Amino acid sequence: MVNGQYSMFNVKKMKVLIATEKPFAAAAVSGIKEVIEGAGYEVALLEKYTEKSQLLSAVADADALIIRSDKVDAEVLDAAKQLKIVVRAGAGYDNVDLEAATAHKVVVMNTPGQNANAVAELVLGLLVYTVRNFYNGKSGSELMGKTLGILAFGNVGRNVARIAQGFGMKVMAYDAYCPAEAIEQAGVKAAASQAELFKEADIVSLHIPATAETKQSINKALCSTMKKGAILINTARKEVIDEAGLIALMKEREDLKYITDIMPDADAEFKQFEGRYFSTPKKMGAQTSEANTNAGIAAAKQIVGYLKDGITKFQVNK
Repeated sequence: MVNGQYSMFNVKKMKVLIATEKPFAAAAVSGIKEVIEGAGYEVALLEKYTEKSQLLSAVADADALIIRSDKVDAEVLDAAKQLKIVVRAGAGYDNVDLEAATAHKVVVMNTPGQNANAVAELVLGLLVYTVRNFYNGKSGSELMGKTLGILAFGNVGRNVARIAQGFGMKVMAYDAYCPAEAIEQAGVKAAASQAELFKEADIVSLHIPATAETKQSINKALCSTMKKGAILINTARKEVIDEAGLIALMKEREDLKYITDIMPDADAEFKQFEGRYFSTPKKMGAQTSEANTNAGIAAAKQIVGYLKDGITKFQVNK
């Protein structure tokens, strides 16, 4: 045994299950298999499953699990008697029950940074689409010279800043967990507070996780301080938006726009704001072949690193 795990020289190879309701690209699956099989492990593939029972059956003899937006809850963990590690191929991991995983002594990891450029490019693409009036033929405006406020300066936020600077935008950021000096070193103005960011920016881009602290934190009171004609863009999580509050504010202020790649629960109500609201039909941030492959291969390498050497660098549960 190595670090409490089975050696690859055991008669039975450890099994790594790739369970994806929305499959990886073929190139990503090939890369994942190359990493895992190269380490001496078996690969099992469950794609486009339609019933939870299929996942419960497939995970029964898995030692490791790679997922995308698939939900891993207590029921899945109960069924996975041999499971040692789950890796969510992507930055967010709110689709995994961390408390239940810890109780089952299962390590949970994510793959931060692998989707960052894809999400950042989407942000600027959506902004161009928005300021050009959704390409409806009417005269729009330009991003150059506008102030972009970035809420949370992690991997995605830094990439958004980099691309926005290429557009000639003024960029500022606030992150409660990132020192102002680190933000300034990236050539970005550090806002003193979230409130300051919302008051000074022409556009605010959200990159905060959905936590007990952040859920519904982007509310009417905060957004009411935004400039005339301001744009709020959300490629983070829908849960951080107080949808009822934002709808009420947009009824009062006909100058505000809300753009997102996470369809709100109140999508039908938001659609009343024609020309001021846009949502993609599904979450699109990481939907590029490059991000898909990068995240999948990173997940495979992290599993091998954990099973062979006990490396827990990207563990998100304790």
